[in-house]
Amino acid sequence: MNLNYHLILASKSPRRQDLLRSLGLDFEIRTREVDESFPGDMEVKQVAQYLAEKKSAAFGELAGRELLITSDTTVVLGSVILNKPADEKEAIEMLNALSKEAHEVVTGVCLRSPDKTVTFSETTEVYFRDLTDAEIKHYVMQYRPMDKAGAYGIQEWIGMVGIEKIIGDYYNVMGLPTHRLYSNLIEHFT
Repeated sequence: MNLNYHLILASKSPRRQDLLRSLGLDFEIRTREVDESFPGDMEVKQVAQYLAEKKSAAFGELAGRELLITSDTTVVLGSVILNKPADEKEAIEMLNALSKEAHEVVTGVCLRSPDKTVTFSETTEVYFRDLTDAEIKHYVMQYRPMDKAGAYGIQEWIGMVGIEKIIGDYYNVMGLPTHRLYSNLIEHFT
């Protein structure tokens, strides 16, 4: 891809960084602390894109040929957003809620240069089988998923043994819808 921009990824997530590297892109990492609150009456499927845009705005003006990538991933069970768990107890509660249920993973992405902003979101349906208490406890204690929305990583043990199927983009569940990102970069920034 012939991007004439200096890419900046605004994410501490090692998964997002790995995915962007896997696309063959060179980038710099810059982060800002951002209040991730959102309006209480907002439709839950719109929250991820709203937060991606909010994270982008925290950087203010961009210089020259900079292209900023911000994103946010939410796990939506019914009408409830499952954020990152505060502790092991909450992680176990979240996985119990997801067990034998379908949920949606929504990732919002904001691409912004000094003269253009493109935002989009991607939704993937994820189906967990009926997880045992022992499996949930093992995963939480061994993998410490407190840095993951919904208390799980699809690429980890629980995803390998517990997810029956997904409908949509696997990489979206990891935190970055790579096919949509790539196509938007080509369409809008080459």
